[in-house]
Amino acid sequence: MQARMTNPAYVLPGAMKGIGTLLQAIGESGLSQELVEIVGLRASQINGCSACVHGHTVNLRKAGAGDERIDAVAAWREAPYFTDAERVALQLTESVTRLADRSHESVPDALWDEVADHFDEKQLSALILLIGVMNMFNRVNTTIKEPAGTTWG
Repeated sequence: MQARMTNPAYVLPGAMKGIGTLLQAIGESGLSQELVEIVGLRASQINGCSACVHGHTVNLRKAGAGDERIDAVAAWREAPYFTDAERVALQLTESVTRLADRSHESVPDALWDEVADHFDEKQLSALILLIGVMNMFNRVNTTIKEPAGTTWG
């Protein structure tokens, strides 16, 4: 399988610079790399982005996550492998990613309060931006049919 076109982030001058700046800020927030990858994996699973699912899985293994933990991300509610902070981050990821499925607030106050109990303002800011960036990547990659196994950079 081959992508329909070169990734737009490489086609438009400055796009990768902006994306890189966002990712750098997220990386400097204090969120663990493993949490970043778990959040990215869950958003990518929901959105059906094979390139990103593959990439986050590879990155989780590099970060030291075990197969049981990686395999359970899609079913995190029933799996014993996640901390309370990771669970609330995954719930936030699902709520923000599934905007079209909602029949209520995208992020109810109870969820917001729980997320704020686990993350400081800097980390919460990074988490919100991370979810948005992951959803953007998923939409770009599924549009151009970026295949699993693609590497960037």
